[in-house]
Amino acid sequence: MARRILVVEDEAPIREMLSFVLDQHGYQVVEAEDFDSALSRLTEPYPDLILLDWMLPGGSGIQLAKQLKRDDITRQIPIIMLTARGEEEDKVRGLEVGADDFVTKPFSPKELMARIKAVIRRVNPTSLDDVIEVHGLRLDPVSHRVTVDDDSLDMGPTEFKLLHFFMTHPERVYSREQLLDNVWGTNIYVEDRTVDVHIRRLRKAIELSGHDKLIQTVRGAGYRFSTRI
Repeated sequence: MARRILVVEDEAPIREMLSFVLDQHGYQVVEAEDFDSALSRLTEPYPDLILLDWMLPGGSGIQLAKQLKRDDITRQIPIIMLTARGEEEDKVRGLEVGADDFVTKPFSPKELMARIKAVIRRVNPTSLDDVIEVHGLRLDPVSHRVTVDDDSLDMGPTEFKLLHFFMTHPERVYSREQLLDNVWGTNIYVEDRTVDVHIRRLRKAIELSGHDKLIQTVRGAGYRFSTRI
């Protein structure tokens, strides 16, 4: 499932920009425009991360962070503060109440996404090590092995990373650009059509067992890994 991010920002243009960028990178977005609406959005399913503005109507981001960190249910949710305040003492204050990182306005979408990914990796260091199995197709990230009925399948490292991303993000359409960002990384220049080449190689690697049907082309949109054969 896509990771869920709560965006708490009172300025509508910034909130809309953040929601657009996050959606383009495959995140599920929940919006809140003030202190009280943020609290009302904190229900199941709880967000995987909170982007929290420093200044909010009805209370400050610092107050909200304090409140969340006192609650046993929400204290484990990582928080990235969005602030125009770059002073060191303000950042120390935020960290003391439980913020995991800061992004100082103005910021670029690339910087924001890098910060989000770094925080998620830091708070969930083992989440990507779990063995995944779909219809007999089994991927083990630790041993770097893909098997079907205990028979190993041969594929390159990029195809392995692509399959791992697909299997951990099923039933959602990803554009070539989103796949490049999530699988290849934001700091590497690769043409969009390179994705098609590796998709073909991946399908060929899992074709004999019939699992190539799990990787579906969505015309005009991109690719989807679907468990519904």
